[in-house]
Order: sequence, then C-alpha cells, then structure tokens
Amino acid sequence: MQLSFSNTGNPIVDYLTITDSALVQIKELLAVRKEPCEGIKVSVRTRGCSGMSYTIEYALKEKNISKFDDVVMRDGVTVFIDPKVSMFLIGSEMIFKTDEINSGFDFVNPNEKGRCGCGESFKV
Repeated sequence: MQLSFSNTGNPIVDYLTITDSALVQIKELLAVRKEPCEGIKVSVRTRGCSGMSYTIEYALKEKNISKFDDVVMRDGVTVFIDPKVSMFLIGSEMIFKTDEINSGFDFVNPNEKGRCGCGESFKV
C-alpha cells in the first residue's frame, strides 16, 4: 500500500527504521527549536577517509526539502531523505547512542562495506 505525504507527493517509505532512542532525541530537538521546521532531513555527503558521511539537519520547507524527498514518519515525527541517498539507506536503522566520550545519531546500515577508523565516514 502506498501512502503519500501531502507536502511532497512522494510515497512514505519504510526502509529506514527509527529506534525509540532516536525518536526521543529528535522530538526533544524539535521541541526546543525556536524557528519552525517540518522535521529533520537525512543526507549523505562526500567526506572523510571512506568517502561518505551521514548528515542530519532540520528540514526547512524553503531551504532543503524537495518534492522528490522520500519521507519516513513515526509518532508525529517526519524524516525527509534525500533521494540521491535513499538506495544507501535501505534496511538501515537510525539510532541515538551515548558513551563515555560523546553522544549522537548514527546509522546501523547493512549496505556499508566499511567505515574509517574514526567512524566519521563509510563506504558502500
């Protein structure tokens, strides 16, 4: 069954899972943001030793949302995915992890063939 998101017209996809911990953090970030936004946007940039790096930013209607973006929705949170990177994220899980040194969003991606030593970038 295909559903469509009214702002983009693109189908809502289910190839990216958002864990409970990631969802809580996204909701907290959106709640404290002073300027309005539509959710968050996930992209991949060329960067680092292995070639690609995940990026997450606020989804702003006039700035970085495209009618071609794929959309994942969970519990009132909208995640826009750059269509150029959709194929890299199929089967992935968005997590929020915390350890003694840092905390942040990450992706458990079965399509990755490797990551650089510092974990900043990946290759598929």
